[in-house]
Amino acid sequence: MDKLRMESPDMTAQNIDRIAALFPNCVTEASDGHGGIKRAINFELLKQMLSPDVVDGDERYEFTWVGKKAAIVEANKPIRKTLRPCVEESKNWDTTENLYIEGDNLEVLKLLQESYLGKVKMIYIDIKTPRLIQFNYSSAGFAA
Repeated sequence: MDKLRMESPDMTAQNIDRIAALFPNCVTEASDGHGGIKRAINFELLKQMLSPDVVDGDERYEFTWVGKKAAIVEANKPIRKTLRPCVEESKNWDTTENLYIEGDNLEVLKLLQESYLGKVKMIYIDIKTPRLIQFNYSSAGFAA
């Protein structure tokens, strides 16, 4: 016979798990009041992630810079573009697992985000030429 749980589910922990699945960068750590650490949500960052405009509010100790909120807004804006391969300019197009992409870094990363999710081994962004991205992906399990 299975034992009955004698407590209700921790809805806060379940909600944090749901938010973490959608917005992992909004999950942080906080004191649990007993000398330990628990997971918590950075609500200011979550508000910013859900807003198309810069949200005013206090910024906490974190990796930050002037214009970070505006950068988050820009990163979250949808784009309507596509990537087109240049087969004739490429080497070993049919057999390579490497792609060379030229374009705006943020836009290219947005376009690759869903198509190559879980398939990219490495991305190299040339900081001297901010319009060049190279990455490796595994074609195993890739539907043609």
